[in-house]
Amino acid sequence: MNQLKIGEFITKKRKEKNLTQEQLAERLNVSNKTVSKWECGKCMPDYSLIEPLCKELNVTISELLNGNEEANSEGSNTTPSTESDKVIKLIKDVEQLKKDKAIPKLYVSAIILVIIGIALCIISTIFGGSAFQDFLAGFFVGIAIAVILIGLYMIFFAIFSAIAKAKRQ
Repeated sequence: MNQLKIGEFITKKRKEKNLTQEQLAERLNVSNKTVSKWECGKCMPDYSLIEPLCKELNVTISELLNGNEEANSEGSNTTPSTESDKVIKLIKDVEQLKKDKAIPKLYVSAIILVIIGIALCIISTIFGGSAFQDFLAGFFVGIAIAVILIGLYMIFFAIFSAIAKAKRQ
């Protein structure tokens, strides 16, 4: 995908519909600066906005992502709507893959929290003696227990999420 080409295509179709950037932005519930960024090729529309944008511009999703209008050949057995449905499904699949990558990060974060909790428990054993030192030791133990519990919760959450995902498939 060429962002500049897509941006030029959005500009062309918007102007064909006699819309300003601000009018298109209002219809899509985004700022006119966002539309400007699309048209300049600085960024792409969010996947949740692609379908509404295509409807406003009266183009298919594949036309938008290709940055040009496609001639509907008579030999083609796919309609623009089925092509659009395929592209929408592909975009949603990519978003799901991004979410799936978050699980390993969750494991790492949880393990780090557990290690920090254990380290705080060890630090708390260093303190002791005076009332203030006993207070610090108790404070570190309390924080350590909280951090360990949060870490364990995150680990169990990641495991159960993976199990639930596996059952859905």
